[in-house]
Amino acid sequence: MDGKNVYAQLREFMDTLPTGFPETPSGVEIRILRKLFTPEEAGLFLHLKEEPETVETIADRLGIDTDELAQALADMADKGLVFRERGNGRPLYRAFQFIIGIYEFQLNTLDRELAEMIEEYFPHFGMALAGAGVKTKQLRVAPVKSSIDAASSVAHYNQIRDLIREQEVIAVQDCICRKEQGLLGNRCEHPHDVCFSFGSFGQYYIDNKLGRRIDADEAMTILDKAEEAGLVLSPSNTKELVALCSCCPCCCPTIRFAKMMPRPADMFKTYYRSRIEADYCTLCQTCIERCPMDAIQEGVDASEVIDERCIGCGLCVSACPEEAISLLPLPGVAPPPEDMEAVFQQIKIERGL
Repeated sequence: MDGKNVYAQLREFMDTLPTGFPETPSGVEIRILRKLFTPEEAGLFLHLKEEPETVETIADRLGIDTDELAQALADMADKGLVFRERGNGRPLYRAFQFIIGIYEFQLNTLDRELAEMIEEYFPHFGMALAGAGVKTKQLRVAPVKSSIDAASSVAHYNQIRDLIREQEVIAVQDCICRKEQGLLGNRCEHPHDVCFSFGSFGQYYIDNKLGRRIDADEAMTILDKAEEAGLVLSPSNTKELVALCSCCPCCCPTIRFAKMMPRPADMFKTYYRSRIEADYCTLCQTCIERCPMDAIQEGVDASEVIDERCIGCGLCVSACPEEAISLLPLPGVAPPPEDMEAVFQQIKIERGL
């Protein structure tokens, strides 16, 4: 099998994974695969399943030497090309999607060449999902702590700090979006080490030295830093917390692109909208400056929330010196799925897979 064919087959196979890997007119997706995978690694990836398997199971299926396969898979996992987790003390390997997945696993090796290719590819990726009618999000928006304190009721799955304290494995890592933009010459002044992963996902980051293990108390301190910096909390769209990004509108591709749209609120899974009490508002404009979505404007007597732009992050609540802003729950928003496997399955159904 020549190199060109194996990368084309790899692209097609990766497109069957939950969020896909769409083809583009420029062929940038093939250039990305060539940069990340050797032909041998690409060929091996084609024989993996979405479900985690032992080396022995994969070797039996492929009819190859177990020791040789174990080393090849370990090397690929170390390079962020396959996902490795633990089962009864043994490594399990699985094919994993490109976003969120293989791309994020390139945190330590991301260079300008790959950053440029990813920047070219992201719009095609997003449009392909939208064109396929995918409504289920991998991430959602959760309110920051200060806004939760001011809210009338908050479901447990939106109380991010409580969820983190329940985790056995907590890892913190740099934001890959900020690193990518820095490589492209767009240095971001927001804090970088403010993104988290948990459970088997967190253990993968720790094992690959993509992040470091921390305890819940340090996680709370980091979240305080993220809120002070005005970063949007974007946890996995699950009740079982898997990951938590702290996003800025200058680097996060989802927020960047959504901010250009007339109705950003439609592009996010969120549970709240901000409300400003006119009687308490002094038109200081602090909330206008704080909002990452330009969702607040100056009115005649008070600032006003533009509902179709508000994503319910709560950053305006924590910034208001007059405590004139609160979060109101949106009616009829379904709770998130239980875990990422349920999210992946729903996305595949929506894609017709």
